[in-house]
Amino acid sequence: MIPESIDWPNAAKIALSIVVNVEEGSEMTVARGDRGMEPVDELGIHIKSPIRNYGNESNYLYGIKAGAPRVVALLDKHDVRASWTVAALSLENYPDIAAAIRVRGDEPVSHGYRWVHQFKMDEAAERDFIRKAVTSIEDSTGTRPYGWLSRYFHTDNTRRLLIEEGFAYHMDDYSGDVPFVDSSTVAGKPIAIVPYQLDTNDMKMWSDPAYTPANWLDYARRAFDWTYAEGQAGDPKMMSLGLHLRIIGRPGRIWALDEFLKHVRGHDGVWFATRHEIAKVVLP
Repeated sequence: MIPESIDWPNAAKIALSIVVNVEEGSEMTVARGDRGMEPVDELGIHIKSPIRNYGNESNYLYGIKAGAPRVVALLDKHDVRASWTVAALSLENYPDIAAAIRVRGDEPVSHGYRWVHQFKMDEAAERDFIRKAVTSIEDSTGTRPYGWLSRYFHTDNTRRLLIEEGFAYHMDDYSGDVPFVDSSTVAGKPIAIVPYQLDTNDMKMWSDPAYTPANWLDYARRAFDWTYAEGQAGDPKMMSLGLHLRIIGRPGRIWALDEFLKHVRGHDGVWFATRHEIAKVVLP
């Protein structure tokens, strides 16, 4: 049975999950042996040829050089904990990001070893991909990841492999607003499913150029207000806010995150939770 609402610790009216995605430094490029360039580009330029897109690579680097300090500063300003969905190679290439996660006491979540197409892997390759990510992230942050988010698609084997590797929860689900338990993939070894939300993700400002920071802020606030009101009425749920260093970290966008966090901080009964903390609520 998938619950429609849930009881949070301390009778919180909403669980708010801030998710900071770190993909910069692990995206596809022929410089890392890939067949072509990274297709996710703010300009929407993708040529199916084995050449480098230096402009897009520098746009990703912006997230590390300028975006990350702004995002970390805002999380500190509002005293907000976050879950960082990290591609392991990104932390290997940019240890300052790993240090920030460690110093803040935030949660590292595995976004794979690299930000590549996991769904193309056979079982042996995927198992190695998962295991390599765990080892690398733990080496970088001092904490092993207990959650997993794939790039776009996962395979028929993914969830079973995550259970075998000791993961507590899986994020590749968009089916609702509360976590639930999968007890059927591996008998006797339940795993929590902690749904993610794409509609409040700042990626909208890349994938739809007409979607301005003001649009994003308005949508995120309205999503929070509605979910919070449901919690006040005795039907508590969770909300996810997905962020990217190279997107929300721009001067013309970071203010929207600041305004959203100010808005949320004006409400009582908000549980700023890591995704692992959320998963523990439903795990037996």
